[in-house]
Amino acid sequence: MRLIGLDPGLRTTGWGVVEIDGARIRHVANGQVESDADAPTASRLVQLFTGIEAVLVEHRPDSAAVEETFVNVNAATTLKLGLARGVALLVPGRLGIDVAEYSSTAVKKSVVGVGHADKVQVQAMVQRLLPGVRFAGADAADALAVALCHGHHLQTRRRWAVAAVPR
Repeated sequence: MRLIGLDPGLRTTGWGVVEIDGARIRHVANGQVESDADAPTASRLVQLFTGIEAVLVEHRPDSAAVEETFVNVNAATTLKLGLARGVALLVPGRLGIDVAEYSSTAVKKSVVGVGHADKVQVQAMVQRLLPGVRFAGADAADALAVALCHGHHLQTRRRWAVAAVPR
């Protein structure tokens, strides 16, 4: 199963694609979609939409996951992050790809084992789970963590579904 994780941001949205086959996890690709900081917000959202759409068309994931927005002290920053997150949810949905959402705490727990891990710990575990991976940037590393979290949750749900079937 091919999964994409998206770490939304108005300036930079990270993405990471992995393939999961049972216990095997393989890195496919990762990168970052950038928007022009000097452009109007609407133009920046179009840039993110176009960039994310191109990644999805190229890598054809079976499922997508987006990190949830945390509420920041600065309301304007939170709103801008929410706009980028809306685009990250819209693009795969528009292409007919199922989209899951995970809090940053859930992602960290799934990848590191604790919900309050720092970025260095998350990146170290992603590198351990995906040997030889080279991150296109910090946002791409976070997106790979989201994809890994999604993979873990999907596998667990499938095991539960199999176990629930009467024999």
